[in-house]
Amino acid sequence: MSLWLLVTGPAQAQSTLQLDRDATQQSLAQYTRYYHDVSATADLDTALQWQKHDRFAPLPAGRNEFGFQPGAFWFHTRIINHNDAEPRWLLVQNFALSDRIDLYIRYPDGHVVHQTGGDSLPFRTRSVPYRHPNFWLDLPAAHPVDVFMRVHSQNSMQVPLTLYTPIAFAEMLRDAQLGIGLYYGILVALFFYNLALWLILRDASYAWYLFHLSAFGLVLFTLNGLGFQYLWPDLPWLADKSVPLSICLSQIGVQQFTRVFLGLRERWPMGDRTSLALIVFFILLALASAALPYRVISPVTTTSVLLSVAWIVAVSIVVLRRGYAPARLFLLAWAMFLLGTAMFAAIAFGVLPKNFFTEYGVQIGSALEMLLLSVALGQRYAALRSENDRIVRESRDLLEHKVEQRTAELRSALGQLEDAHARLRESSQRDGLTGLHNRSYFRDGFETLLRQAREHGRPLSLLMIDLDNFKQINDRHGHLIGDDCLRWTARTLGQALRAHEALLARFGGEEFVVALPGLDMKAATRVAEDLRQHLRDLPCRSGELSIVITASIGVHAITTVTRSGIDPLLQLADQALYRAKADGRDCVRTSEAEPA
Repeated sequence: MSLWLLVTGPAQAQSTLQLDRDATQQSLAQYTRYYHDVSATADLDTALQWQKHDRFAPLPAGRNEFGFQPGAFWFHTRIINHNDAEPRWLLVQNFALSDRIDLYIRYPDGHVVHQTGGDSLPFRTRSVPYRHPNFWLDLPAAHPVDVFMRVHSQNSMQVPLTLYTPIAFAEMLRDAQLGIGLYYGILVALFFYNLALWLILRDASYAWYLFHLSAFGLVLFTLNGLGFQYLWPDLPWLADKSVPLSICLSQIGVQQFTRVFLGLRERWPMGDRTSLALIVFFILLALASAALPYRVISPVTTTSVLLSVAWIVAVSIVVLRRGYAPARLFLLAWAMFLLGTAMFAAIAFGVLPKNFFTEYGVQIGSALEMLLLSVALGQRYAALRSENDRIVRESRDLLEHKVEQRTAELRSALGQLEDAHARLRESSQRDGLTGLHNRSYFRDGFETLLRQAREHGRPLSLLMIDLDNFKQINDRHGHLIGDDCLRWTARTLGQALRAHEALLARFGGEEFVVALPGLDMKAATRVAEDLRQHLRDLPCRSGELSIVITASIGVHAITTVTRSGIDPLLQLADQALYRAKADGRDCVRTSEAEPA
Protein backbone atom coordinates (compact mmCIF):
# COMPACT_ATOMS: atom_id res chain seq x y z
CA MET A 1 0.00 0.00 0.00
CA SER A 2 2.91 2.42 0.65
CA LEU A 3 4.09 1.95 -2.94
CA TRP A 4 0.60 2.85 -4.19
CA LEU A 5 0.62 6.05 -2.10
CA LEU A 6 4.03 6.95 -3.50
CA VAL A 7 2.78 6.53 -7.08
CA THR A 8 -0.55 8.34 -6.77
CA GLY A 9 0.44 11.15 -4.42
CA PRO A 10 -2.07 13.49 -2.73
CA ALA A 11 -5.03 12.37 -4.82
CA GLN A 12 -5.35 9.47 -2.34
CA ALA A 13 -7.10 11.97 -0.09
CA GLN A 14 -10.24 11.79 -2.21
CA SER A 15 -13.04 9.44 -1.22
CA THR A 16 -12.64 5.88 -2.48
CA LEU A 17 -15.50 3.64 -3.53
CA GLN A 18 -15.42 0.55 -1.32
CA LEU A 19 -17.44 -2.28 -2.86
CA ASP A 20 -18.46 -4.53 0.01
CA ARG A 21 -19.36 -8.21 -0.21
CA ASP A 22 -23.09 -7.52 -0.54
CA ALA A 23 -22.77 -4.84 -3.26
CA THR A 24 -24.47 -5.57 -6.58
CA GLN A 25 -24.73 -2.06 -8.06
CA GLN A 26 -23.35 1.34 -7.16
CA SER A 27 -23.72 4.88 -8.47
CA LEU A 28 -20.33 6.58 -8.82
CA ALA A 29 -21.51 10.19 -8.45
CA GLN A 30 -20.32 10.78 -4.90
CA TYR A 31 -16.98 9.07 -5.58
CA THR A 32 -16.23 10.79 -8.90
CA ARG A 33 -14.04 13.85 -9.48
CA TYR A 34 -13.79 15.73 -12.74
CA TYR A 35 -11.61 18.10 -14.75
CA HIS A 36 -12.78 20.23 -17.71
CA ASP A 37 -10.17 20.06 -20.47
CA VAL A 38 -11.38 23.01 -22.55
CA SER A 39 -8.81 22.47 -25.31
CA ALA A 40 -9.55 18.71 -25.49
CA THR A 41 -5.83 18.00 -26.00
CA ALA A 42 -4.90 16.16 -22.78
CA ASP A 43 -3.99 12.47 -22.75
CA LEU A 44 -3.79 9.94 -19.92
CA ASP A 45 -0.31 11.08 -18.83
CA THR A 46 -1.65 14.59 -18.39
CA ALA A 47 -4.63 13.27 -16.45
CA LEU A 48 -2.28 11.34 -14.16
CA GLN A 49 -0.43 14.59 -13.44
CA TRP A 50 -3.73 16.28 -12.64
CA GLN A 51 -4.50 13.45 -10.26
CA LYS A 52 -1.06 13.66 -8.67
CA HIS A 53 -1.47 17.40 -8.03
CA ASP A 54 -5.10 17.06 -6.94
CA ARG A 55 -6.50 19.04 -9.89
CA PHE A 56 -9.65 16.92 -10.14
CA ALA A 57 -12.63 18.53 -8.37
CA PRO A 58 -15.74 16.88 -6.85
CA LEU A 59 -18.86 16.92 -9.00
CA PRO A 60 -20.73 20.19 -8.32
CA ALA A 61 -23.45 19.39 -5.79
CA GLY A 62 -23.01 15.71 -6.71
CA ARG A 63 -24.53 16.35 -10.16
CA ASN A 64 -23.06 14.90 -13.34
CA GLU A 65 -24.89 17.17 -15.83
CA PHE A 66 -22.84 20.08 -17.22
CA GLY A 67 -24.98 21.28 -20.15
CA PHE A 68 -23.49 22.12 -23.54
CA GLN A 69 -19.78 22.73 -22.97
CA PRO A 70 -16.71 23.01 -25.24
CA GLY A 71 -13.76 20.64 -25.04
CA ALA A 72 -13.57 17.35 -23.16
CA PHE A 73 -14.33 16.28 -19.60
CA TRP A 74 -12.14 13.90 -17.58
CA PHE A 75 -13.59 11.90 -14.68
CA HIS A 76 -11.69 9.91 -12.07
CA THR A 77 -12.85 7.33 -9.55
CA ARG A 78 -10.82 5.05 -7.29
CA ILE A 79 -12.41 1.68 -6.55
CA ILE A 80 -11.52 -1.08 -4.10
CA ASN A 81 -13.47 -4.29 -4.57
CA HIS A 82 -13.96 -6.29 -1.37
CA ASN A 83 -16.37 -8.71 -3.04
CA ASP A 84 -14.01 -11.49 -4.13
CA ALA A 85 -16.98 -13.43 -5.54
CA GLU A 86 -17.60 -10.68 -8.13
CA PRO A 87 -14.28 -9.68 -9.77
CA ARG A 88 -16.00 -8.48 -12.96
CA TRP A 89 -18.32 -5.47 -13.05
CA LEU A 90 -20.06 -3.57 -15.80
CA LEU A 91 -19.70 0.22 -15.87
CA VAL A 92 -22.69 1.87 -17.57
CA GLN A 93 -22.97 5.53 -18.58
CA ASN A 94 -26.71 6.14 -18.41
CA PHE A 95 -26.77 8.66 -21.26
CA ALA A 96 -27.00 7.45 -24.83
CA LEU A 97 -25.76 10.45 -26.84
CA SER A 98 -22.10 10.94 -25.86
CA ASP A 99 -19.91 10.95 -28.97
CA ARG A 100 -16.55 9.58 -27.83
CA ILE A 101 -15.66 7.92 -24.53
CA ASP A 102 -12.16 6.73 -23.61
CA LEU A 103 -11.92 4.60 -20.48
CA TYR A 104 -8.55 3.95 -18.83
CA ILE A 105 -8.29 1.40 -16.01
CA ARG A 106 -5.00 1.77 -14.10
CA TYR A 107 -3.98 -1.09 -11.81
CA PRO A 108 -1.59 -0.96 -8.83
CA ASP A 109 1.28 -2.44 -10.85
CA GLY A 110 1.02 0.49 -13.30
CA HIS A 111 -0.44 -1.29 -16.33
CA VAL A 112 -3.39 0.37 -18.03
CA VAL A 113 -6.35 -1.12 -19.90
CA HIS A 114 -7.91 1.19 -22.49
CA GLN A 115 -11.47 0.85 -23.82
CA THR A 116 -13.48 3.10 -26.14
CA GLY A 117 -17.18 3.76 -26.57
CA GLY A 118 -19.82 6.30 -27.56
CA ASP A 119 -22.09 6.74 -30.56
CA SER A 120 -19.22 7.85 -32.82
CA LEU A 121 -18.23 4.16 -32.97
CA PRO A 122 -20.30 1.29 -34.43
CA PHE A 123 -22.75 -0.21 -31.96
CA ARG A 124 -21.12 -3.66 -32.16
CA THR A 125 -18.00 -2.30 -30.40
CA ARG A 126 -19.85 -2.06 -27.07
CA SER A 127 -18.99 -4.53 -24.33
CA VAL A 128 -22.66 -5.46 -23.92
CA PRO A 129 -25.27 -4.81 -26.66
CA TYR A 130 -27.17 -2.21 -24.65
CA ARG A 131 -28.56 1.20 -25.56
CA HIS A 132 -26.21 3.06 -23.16
CA PRO A 133 -22.39 2.99 -23.46
CA ASN A 134 -20.88 0.35 -21.18
CA PHE A 135 -17.52 -1.18 -20.28
CA TRP A 136 -16.36 -4.32 -18.47
CA LEU A 137 -14.12 -3.65 -15.44
CA ASP A 138 -11.94 -6.36 -13.94
CA LEU A 139 -11.58 -5.39 -10.27
CA PRO A 140 -9.23 -7.69 -8.35
CA ALA A 141 -10.22 -8.16 -4.73
CA ALA A 142 -8.77 -5.74 -2.15
CA HIS A 143 -6.63 -3.84 -4.71
CA PRO A 144 -7.26 -0.13 -5.45
CA VAL A 145 -7.97 0.55 -9.11
CA ASP A 146 -8.00 4.01 -10.70
CA VAL A 147 -10.64 4.55 -13.38
CA PHE A 148 -10.20 7.52 -15.72
CA MET A 149 -12.89 8.42 -18.25
CA ARG A 150 -12.51 11.03 -20.98
CA VAL A 151 -15.77 12.19 -22.60
CA HIS A 152 -15.69 14.38 -25.69
CA SER A 153 -19.09 15.16 -27.16
CA GLN A 154 -20.93 17.83 -29.11
CA ASN A 155 -24.07 16.90 -27.21
CA SER A 156 -25.06 17.85 -23.70
CA MET A 157 -22.38 16.72 -21.25
CA GLN A 158 -24.16 14.17 -19.03
CA VAL A 159 -22.10 11.40 -17.42
CA PRO A 160 -24.20 9.44 -14.89
CA LEU A 161 -22.09 6.37 -14.10
CA THR A 162 -23.25 3.16 -12.40
CA LEU A 163 -21.43 -0.09 -11.63
CA TYR A 164 -23.33 -3.39 -11.91
CA THR A 165 -22.54 -7.01 -11.27
CA PRO A 166 -23.58 -9.13 -14.27
CA ILE A 167 -26.65 -10.41 -12.42
CA ALA A 168 -27.69 -6.93 -11.23
CA PHE A 169 -27.29 -5.59 -14.77
CA ALA A 170 -29.46 -8.40 -16.15
CA GLU A 171 -32.17 -7.57 -13.58
CA MET A 172 -31.96 -3.85 -14.37
CA LEU A 173 -32.13 -4.61 -18.09
CA ARG A 174 -35.20 -6.78 -17.58
CA ASP A 175 -37.04 -4.05 -15.67
CA ALA A 176 -35.96 -1.34 -18.13
CA GLN A 177 -37.13 -3.39 -21.10
CA LEU A 178 -40.49 -3.91 -19.42
CA GLY A 179 -40.90 -0.17 -18.80
CA ILE A 180 -39.82 0.76 -22.33
CA GLY A 181 -42.04 -1.95 -23.77
CA LEU A 182 -45.06 -0.63 -21.85
CA TYR A 183 -44.39 2.95 -22.98
CA TYR A 184 -44.01 2.05 -26.64
CA GLY A 185 -46.92 -0.33 -26.29
CA ILE A 186 -49.08 2.64 -25.28
CA LEU A 187 -47.84 4.58 -28.33
CA VAL A 188 -48.56 1.64 -30.63
CA ALA A 189 -52.04 1.17 -29.16
CA LEU A 190 -52.78 4.89 -29.55
CA PHE A 191 -51.42 4.83 -33.10
CA PHE A 192 -53.67 2.01 -34.25
CA TYR A 193 -56.64 3.37 -32.34
CA ASN A 194 -56.36 6.77 -34.00
CA LEU A 195 -55.47 5.20 -37.33
CA ALA A 196 -58.80 3.38 -37.20
CA LEU A 197 -60.56 6.64 -36.36
CA TRP A 198 -58.86 8.42 -39.27
CA LEU A 199 -59.75 5.64 -41.70
CA ILE A 200 -63.38 5.90 -40.58
CA LEU A 201 -63.77 9.66 -40.20
CA ARG A 202 -61.18 10.93 -42.71
CA ASP A 203 -60.58 13.86 -40.39
CA ALA A 204 -57.24 15.60 -41.12
CA SER A 205 -56.71 16.10 -37.36
CA TYR A 206 -56.23 12.36 -36.91
CA ALA A 207 -53.80 12.17 -39.83
CA TRP A 208 -51.57 14.90 -38.41
CA TYR A 209 -51.89 13.45 -34.91
CA LEU A 210 -50.62 10.12 -36.29
CA PHE A 211 -47.72 11.96 -37.95
CA HIS A 212 -46.84 13.66 -34.66
CA LEU A 213 -47.21 10.40 -32.72
CA SER A 214 -44.89 8.54 -35.09
CA ALA A 215 -42.30 11.34 -35.24
CA PHE A 216 -42.22 11.81 -31.49
CA GLY A 217 -41.91 8.06 -30.97
CA LEU A 218 -38.84 8.24 -33.23
CA VAL A 219 -37.49 11.16 -31.16
CA LEU A 220 -37.60 9.13 -27.94
CA PHE A 221 -36.35 6.02 -29.74
CA THR A 222 -33.34 8.10 -30.78
CA LEU A 223 -32.77 9.92 -27.47
CA ASN A 224 -32.93 6.63 -25.54
CA GLY A 225 -30.26 5.05 -27.77
CA LEU A 226 -32.68 2.48 -29.17
CA GLY A 227 -32.43 3.89 -32.68
CA PHE A 228 -28.65 3.39 -32.64
CA GLN A 229 -29.09 -0.10 -31.23
CA TYR A 230 -31.79 -1.37 -33.59
CA LEU A 231 -32.13 0.91 -36.65
CA TRP A 232 -28.66 2.20 -37.65
CA PRO A 233 -26.03 0.35 -35.53
CA ASP A 234 -23.35 0.65 -38.24
CA LEU A 235 -23.99 4.32 -39.07
CA PRO A 236 -22.55 6.44 -36.20
CA TRP A 237 -22.98 9.65 -38.22
CA LEU A 238 -26.71 8.99 -38.44
CA ALA A 239 -26.89 8.56 -34.66
CA ASP A 240 -25.99 12.27 -34.37
CA LYS A 241 -28.11 13.54 -37.26
CA SER A 242 -31.18 11.54 -36.27
CA VAL A 243 -31.73 13.53 -33.05
CA PRO A 244 -32.31 17.00 -34.58
CA LEU A 245 -33.98 15.51 -37.69
CA SER A 246 -36.53 13.53 -35.68
CA ILE A 247 -37.19 16.51 -33.38
CA CYS A 248 -37.83 18.78 -36.38
CA LEU A 249 -40.19 16.22 -37.93
CA SER A 250 -42.17 15.93 -34.70
CA GLN A 251 -42.50 19.72 -34.42
CA ILE A 252 -43.62 20.04 -38.04
CA GLY A 253 -46.30 17.43 -37.34
CA VAL A 254 -47.47 18.98 -34.08
CA GLN A 255 -47.70 22.53 -35.46
CA GLN A 256 -49.77 21.31 -38.39
CA PHE A 257 -51.92 19.21 -36.05
CA THR A 258 -52.51 22.31 -33.90
CA ARG A 259 -53.58 24.36 -36.93
CA VAL A 260 -56.09 21.74 -38.03
CA PHE A 261 -57.41 20.72 -34.60
CA LEU A 262 -58.01 24.27 -33.37
CA GLY A 263 -59.19 25.56 -36.77
CA LEU A 264 -56.74 28.48 -36.56
CA ARG A 265 -57.46 29.66 -40.11
CA GLU A 266 -61.05 30.52 -39.08
CA ARG A 267 -60.66 31.26 -35.36
CA TRP A 268 -57.32 33.17 -35.29
CA PRO A 269 -55.77 33.92 -38.70
CA MET A 270 -52.72 35.70 -37.28
CA GLY A 271 -51.94 32.72 -35.06
CA ASP A 272 -52.37 30.45 -38.09
CA ARG A 273 -49.76 32.45 -40.03
CA THR A 274 -47.36 32.26 -37.07
CA SER A 275 -47.77 28.47 -36.89
CA LEU A 276 -47.07 28.24 -40.62
CA ALA A 277 -43.91 30.29 -40.09
CA LEU A 278 -42.82 27.87 -37.37
CA ILE A 279 -43.38 24.92 -39.73
CA VAL A 280 -41.15 26.61 -42.34
CA PHE A 281 -38.55 27.28 -39.62
CA PHE A 282 -38.43 23.61 -38.59
CA ILE A 283 -38.18 22.50 -42.23
CA LEU A 284 -35.16 24.80 -42.69
CA LEU A 285 -33.72 23.65 -39.34
CA ALA A 286 -34.03 19.99 -40.46
CA LEU A 287 -32.15 20.81 -43.66
CA ALA A 288 -29.51 22.75 -41.72
CA SER A 289 -28.99 19.88 -39.28
CA ALA A 290 -27.60 17.78 -42.13
CA ALA A 291 -24.81 20.32 -42.69
CA LEU A 292 -24.17 22.13 -39.39
CA PRO A 293 -22.06 20.58 -36.58
CA TYR A 294 -24.05 18.84 -33.88
CA ARG A 295 -22.69 21.14 -31.17
CA VAL A 296 -24.36 24.05 -32.99
CA ILE A 297 -27.64 22.46 -34.03
CA SER A 298 -28.40 20.55 -30.80
CA PRO A 299 -28.81 23.56 -28.42
CA VAL A 300 -30.80 25.40 -31.11
CA THR A 301 -33.12 22.43 -31.61
CA THR A 302 -33.62 21.89 -27.87
CA THR A 303 -34.47 25.56 -27.30
CA SER A 304 -36.77 25.64 -30.36
CA VAL A 305 -38.82 22.74 -28.99
CA LEU A 306 -39.52 24.69 -25.80
CA LEU A 307 -40.56 27.75 -27.82
CA SER A 308 -42.72 25.63 -30.14
CA VAL A 309 -44.60 23.94 -27.30
CA ALA A 310 -44.96 27.27 -25.44
CA TRP A 311 -46.52 28.74 -28.60
CA ILE A 312 -49.00 25.84 -28.76
CA VAL A 313 -50.02 26.54 -25.16
CA ALA A 314 -50.49 30.22 -25.98
CA VAL A 315 -52.56 29.42 -29.08
CA SER A 316 -54.73 27.02 -27.05
CA ILE A 317 -55.45 29.71 -24.46
CA VAL A 318 -56.49 32.21 -27.15
CA VAL A 319 -58.80 29.74 -28.91
CA LEU A 320 -60.28 28.55 -25.59
CA ARG A 321 -61.12 32.14 -24.64
CA ARG A 322 -62.89 32.46 -27.97
CA GLY A 323 -65.30 29.71 -26.94
CA TYR A 324 -63.91 26.55 -28.54
CA ALA A 325 -64.50 23.91 -25.80
CA PRO A 326 -62.19 21.11 -27.16
CA ALA A 327 -59.24 23.48 -26.67
CA ARG A 328 -59.50 22.90 -22.89
CA LEU A 329 -58.28 19.31 -23.05
CA PHE A 330 -55.87 20.26 -25.80
CA LEU A 331 -54.34 22.90 -23.52
CA LEU A 332 -54.08 20.48 -20.59
CA ALA A 333 -52.39 17.88 -22.82
CA TRP A 334 -49.73 20.29 -24.01
CA ALA A 335 -49.18 21.70 -20.54
CA MET A 336 -48.19 18.15 -19.47
CA PHE A 337 -45.89 17.81 -22.45
CA LEU A 338 -44.37 21.26 -21.91
CA LEU A 339 -43.57 20.38 -18.31
CA GLY A 340 -41.86 17.11 -19.31
CA THR A 341 -39.96 18.76 -22.18
CA ALA A 342 -38.85 21.62 -19.96
CA MET A 343 -37.39 19.16 -17.44
CA PHE A 344 -35.58 17.29 -20.23
CA ALA A 345 -34.15 20.52 -21.64
CA ALA A 346 -33.14 21.67 -18.14
CA ILE A 347 -31.10 18.47 -17.74
CA ALA A 348 -29.48 19.00 -21.17
CA PHE A 349 -28.41 22.55 -20.16
CA GLY A 350 -27.33 21.40 -16.69
CA VAL A 351 -30.01 23.39 -14.84
CA LEU A 352 -31.74 20.44 -13.12
CA PRO A 353 -30.19 17.26 -11.67
CA LYS A 354 -31.04 13.92 -13.22
CA ASN A 355 -33.53 11.83 -11.24
CA PHE A 356 -36.45 9.59 -12.15
CA PHE A 357 -38.93 12.41 -12.80
CA THR A 358 -36.55 14.70 -14.68
CA GLU A 359 -34.92 11.91 -16.71
CA TYR A 360 -38.26 10.36 -17.72
CA GLY A 361 -40.23 13.60 -17.70
CA VAL A 362 -40.56 13.58 -21.48
CA GLN A 363 -41.91 10.02 -21.47
CA ILE A 364 -44.35 10.73 -18.65
CA GLY A 365 -45.45 14.06 -20.09
CA SER A 366 -45.75 12.72 -23.64
CA ALA A 367 -47.75 9.68 -22.53
CA LEU A 368 -50.21 11.94 -20.68
CA GLU A 369 -50.23 14.38 -23.59
CA MET A 370 -51.01 11.72 -26.17
CA LEU A 371 -53.70 10.13 -24.03
CA LEU A 372 -55.32 13.51 -23.45
CA LEU A 373 -55.01 14.42 -27.12
CA SER A 374 -56.81 11.21 -28.00
CA VAL A 375 -59.57 12.22 -25.61
CA ALA A 376 -59.52 15.77 -27.02
CA LEU A 377 -59.87 14.40 -30.53
CA GLY A 378 -62.90 12.44 -29.34
CA GLN A 379 -64.33 15.54 -27.72
CA ARG A 380 -63.74 17.53 -30.87
CA TYR A 381 -65.56 14.92 -32.87
CA ALA A 382 -68.42 15.04 -30.36
CA ALA A 383 -68.63 18.81 -30.86
CA LEU A 384 -68.77 18.38 -34.62
CA ARG A 385 -71.38 15.68 -34.19
CA SER A 386 -73.60 17.98 -32.14
CA GLU A 387 -73.42 20.50 -35.01
CA ASN A 388 -74.55 17.85 -37.48
CA ASP A 389 -77.41 16.09 -35.67
CA ARG A 390 -79.12 14.98 -38.81
CA ILE A 391 -75.97 13.26 -40.14
CA VAL A 392 -75.31 11.63 -36.76
CA ARG A 393 -78.86 10.24 -36.54
CA GLU A 394 -78.62 8.73 -40.01
CA SER A 395 -75.17 7.26 -39.26
CA ARG A 396 -75.84 6.04 -35.68
CA ASP A 397 -76.02 2.36 -36.44
CA LEU A 398 -72.92 2.47 -38.60
CA LEU A 399 -71.05 4.48 -35.98
CA GLU A 400 -71.83 1.97 -33.20
CA HIS A 401 -70.52 -0.83 -35.40
CA LYS A 402 -67.35 1.13 -36.07
CA VAL A 403 -66.85 1.83 -32.36
CA GLU A 404 -67.08 -1.90 -31.61
CA GLN A 405 -64.59 -2.53 -34.40
CA ARG A 406 -62.16 0.02 -32.97
CA THR A 407 -62.55 -1.48 -29.49
CA ALA A 408 -61.71 -4.92 -30.89
CA GLU A 409 -58.59 -3.46 -32.55
CA LEU A 410 -57.54 -1.87 -29.26
CA ARG A 411 -58.04 -5.19 -27.46
CA SER A 412 -55.93 -6.84 -30.14
CA ALA A 413 -53.16 -4.30 -29.52
CA LEU A 414 -53.36 -4.94 -25.77
CA GLY A 415 -53.21 -8.68 -26.48
CA GLN A 416 -49.99 -8.07 -28.39
CA LEU A 417 -48.64 -6.28 -25.32
CA GLU A 418 -49.48 -9.32 -23.18
CA ASP A 419 -47.69 -11.57 -25.70
CA ALA A 420 -44.64 -9.32 -25.54
CA HIS A 421 -44.68 -9.55 -21.75
CA ALA A 422 -44.86 -13.36 -21.98
CA ARG A 423 -41.86 -13.36 -24.33
CA LEU A 424 -39.97 -11.15 -21.89
CA ARG A 425 -40.75 -13.59 -19.07
CA GLU A 426 -39.49 -16.46 -21.25
CA SER A 427 -36.23 -14.58 -21.96
CA SER A 428 -35.61 -14.24 -18.21
CA GLN A 429 -35.59 -18.05 -18.00
CA ARG A 430 -32.86 -18.33 -20.62
CA ASP A 431 -29.09 -18.17 -20.34
CA GLY A 432 -28.04 -15.03 -22.22
CA LEU A 433 -24.90 -16.55 -23.73
CA THR A 434 -26.01 -20.01 -24.92
CA GLY A 435 -29.78 -19.58 -25.24
CA LEU A 436 -30.34 -22.68 -23.10
CA HIS A 437 -32.61 -22.68 -20.08
CA ASN A 438 -30.91 -21.43 -16.93
CA ARG A 439 -30.36 -23.16 -13.62
CA SER A 440 -33.50 -21.75 -11.99
CA TYR A 441 -35.72 -22.97 -14.83
CA PHE A 442 -34.08 -26.42 -14.74
CA ARG A 443 -34.84 -26.86 -11.05
CA ASP A 444 -38.52 -26.10 -11.63
CA GLY A 445 -38.71 -28.35 -14.69
CA PHE A 446 -36.79 -31.19 -13.04
CA GLU A 447 -39.10 -31.09 -10.01
CA THR A 448 -42.05 -31.58 -12.38
CA LEU A 449 -40.33 -34.49 -14.18
CA LEU A 450 -39.45 -36.10 -10.84
CA ARG A 451 -43.06 -35.87 -9.63
CA GLN A 452 -44.36 -37.38 -12.87
CA ALA A 453 -41.79 -40.20 -12.74
CA ARG A 454 -42.87 -41.10 -9.20
CA GLU A 455 -46.57 -40.94 -10.03
CA HIS A 456 -46.25 -43.19 -13.09
CA GLY A 457 -43.36 -45.39 -11.92
CA ARG A 458 -41.17 -44.41 -14.86
CA PRO A 459 -37.34 -44.17 -14.73
CA LEU A 460 -35.60 -40.81 -14.74
CA SER A 461 -31.88 -40.11 -15.14
CA LEU A 462 -29.58 -37.17 -14.60
CA LEU A 463 -26.44 -36.20 -16.53
CA MET A 464 -23.89 -33.69 -15.26
CA ILE A 465 -21.59 -32.55 -18.08
CA ASP A 466 -18.42 -30.52 -17.58
CA LEU A 467 -16.12 -29.37 -20.40
CA ASP A 468 -12.55 -30.51 -19.85
CA ASN A 469 -9.74 -27.98 -19.39
CA PHE A 470 -12.01 -25.10 -20.43
CA LYS A 471 -9.91 -22.56 -18.56
CA GLN A 472 -7.02 -23.37 -20.88
CA ILE A 473 -9.19 -22.45 -23.87
CA ASN A 474 -10.01 -19.07 -22.31
CA ASP A 475 -6.37 -18.48 -21.34
CA ARG A 476 -5.00 -19.49 -24.75
CA HIS A 477 -7.59 -18.03 -27.11
CA GLY A 478 -9.46 -15.43 -25.03
CA HIS A 479 -12.92 -15.28 -23.50
CA LEU A 480 -14.67 -14.43 -26.77
CA ILE A 481 -13.44 -17.69 -28.30
CA GLY A 482 -14.43 -19.42 -25.06
CA ASP A 483 -17.93 -17.98 -25.44
CA ASP A 484 -18.07 -19.36 -29.01
CA CYS A 485 -17.11 -22.78 -27.64
CA LEU A 486 -19.90 -22.64 -25.04
CA ARG A 487 -22.47 -21.69 -27.67
CA TRP A 488 -21.23 -24.47 -29.96
CA THR A 489 -21.44 -26.98 -27.10
CA ALA A 490 -25.01 -25.87 -26.32
CA ARG A 491 -26.06 -26.35 -29.96
CA THR A 492 -24.34 -29.74 -30.21
CA LEU A 493 -25.92 -31.03 -27.01
CA GLY A 494 -29.35 -29.70 -28.01
CA GLN A 495 -29.23 -31.41 -31.40
CA ALA A 496 -28.01 -34.71 -29.96
CA LEU A 497 -30.69 -34.74 -27.23
CA ARG A 498 -33.62 -33.69 -29.41
CA ALA A 499 -34.85 -37.27 -29.86
CA HIS A 500 -34.93 -37.96 -26.09
CA GLU A 501 -37.32 -35.17 -24.96
CA ALA A 502 -34.57 -34.16 -22.56
CA LEU A 503 -34.51 -31.12 -20.29
CA LEU A 504 -31.18 -29.38 -20.99
CA ALA A 505 -29.81 -26.34 -19.14
CA ARG A 506 -26.60 -24.48 -18.54
CA PHE A 507 -25.80 -25.16 -14.90
CA GLY A 508 -23.03 -22.60 -14.58
CA GLY A 509 -19.70 -21.75 -16.22
CA GLU A 510 -18.80 -24.63 -18.53
CA GLU A 511 -21.12 -27.10 -16.80
CA PHE A 512 -24.41 -28.40 -18.25
CA VAL A 513 -27.13 -30.59 -16.76
CA VAL A 514 -29.57 -32.92 -18.51
CA ALA A 515 -32.70 -34.71 -17.25
CA LEU A 516 -33.70 -37.79 -19.29
CA PRO A 517 -37.29 -38.89 -18.61
CA GLY A 518 -38.06 -42.56 -19.27
CA LEU A 519 -34.41 -43.71 -19.34
CA ASP A 520 -32.79 -45.98 -16.77
CA MET A 521 -29.08 -46.15 -15.91
CA LYS A 522 -28.11 -48.31 -18.86
CA ALA A 523 -29.96 -46.23 -21.45
CA ALA A 524 -28.80 -42.94 -19.91
CA THR A 525 -25.18 -44.16 -19.98
CA ARG A 526 -25.51 -44.90 -23.70
CA VAL A 527 -26.87 -41.40 -24.29
CA ALA A 528 -24.00 -39.93 -22.25
CA GLU A 529 -21.45 -41.87 -24.33
CA ASP A 530 -23.11 -40.60 -27.51
CA LEU A 531 -22.89 -37.01 -26.24
CA ARG A 532 -19.24 -37.40 -25.25
CA GLN A 533 -18.38 -38.86 -28.65
CA HIS A 534 -20.37 -36.14 -30.45
CA LEU A 535 -18.41 -33.40 -28.68
CA ARG A 536 -15.06 -35.05 -29.31
CA ASP A 537 -15.63 -35.92 -32.98
CA LEU A 538 -16.92 -32.51 -34.07
CA PRO A 539 -14.38 -29.81 -33.22
CA CYS A 540 -15.67 -26.31 -32.50
CA ARG A 541 -14.89 -23.79 -35.23
CA SER A 542 -14.44 -20.13 -34.31
CA GLY A 543 -13.11 -18.03 -37.16
CA GLU A 544 -10.07 -19.87 -38.46
CA LEU A 545 -9.64 -21.86 -35.25
CA SER A 546 -10.67 -25.49 -34.85
CA ILE A 547 -10.83 -26.46 -31.18
CA VAL A 548 -11.42 -30.00 -29.93
CA ILE A 549 -13.88 -30.02 -27.03
CA THR A 550 -14.04 -32.97 -24.66
CA ALA A 551 -16.30 -33.47 -21.69
CA SER A 552 -16.54 -35.55 -18.53
CA ILE A 553 -20.04 -36.83 -17.76
CA GLY A 554 -21.57 -38.14 -14.57
CA VAL A 555 -24.72 -40.27 -14.75
CA HIS A 556 -27.21 -40.95 -11.99
CA ALA A 557 -30.41 -42.99 -12.39
CA ILE A 558 -33.22 -42.11 -10.01
CA THR A 559 -35.37 -44.82 -8.49
CA THR A 560 -38.93 -43.70 -7.96
CA VAL A 561 -39.44 -45.44 -4.60
CA THR A 562 -37.34 -42.92 -2.69
CA ARG A 563 -38.39 -39.43 -1.72
CA SER A 564 -35.07 -37.60 -1.96
CA GLY A 565 -35.14 -33.89 -2.79
CA ILE A 566 -33.58 -32.37 -5.89
CA ASP A 567 -30.28 -31.33 -4.32
CA PRO A 568 -29.22 -34.83 -3.14
CA LEU A 569 -29.94 -36.19 -6.63
CA LEU A 570 -27.87 -33.46 -8.25
CA GLN A 571 -25.10 -34.16 -5.75
CA LEU A 572 -25.01 -37.87 -6.70
CA ALA A 573 -24.72 -36.98 -10.39
CA ASP A 574 -22.04 -34.44 -9.51
CA GLN A 575 -20.07 -37.10 -7.59
CA ALA A 576 -20.16 -39.32 -10.66
CA LEU A 577 -18.89 -36.37 -12.69
CA TYR A 578 -15.98 -35.87 -10.31
CA ARG A 579 -15.14 -39.58 -10.69
CA ALA A 580 -14.99 -39.05 -14.42
CA LYS A 581 -12.67 -36.10 -13.90
CA ALA A 582 -10.48 -38.12 -11.53
CA ASP A 583 -10.28 -41.02 -14.03
CA GLY A 584 -8.60 -38.87 -16.62
CA ARG A 585 -11.48 -36.82 -18.11
CA ASP A 586 -13.22 -37.39 -21.46
CA CYS A 587 -15.16 -40.31 -20.05
CA VAL A 588 -18.51 -41.28 -18.53
CA ARG A 589 -18.96 -42.53 -14.97
CA THR A 590 -22.07 -43.59 -13.12
CA SER A 591 -23.17 -43.22 -9.52
CA GLU A 592 -24.01 -46.04 -7.15
CA ALA A 593 -27.65 -46.94 -6.62
CA GLU A 594 -29.64 -44.33 -4.74
CA PRO A 595 -29.98 -45.25 -1.05
CA ALA A 596 -33.39 -46.46 0.04
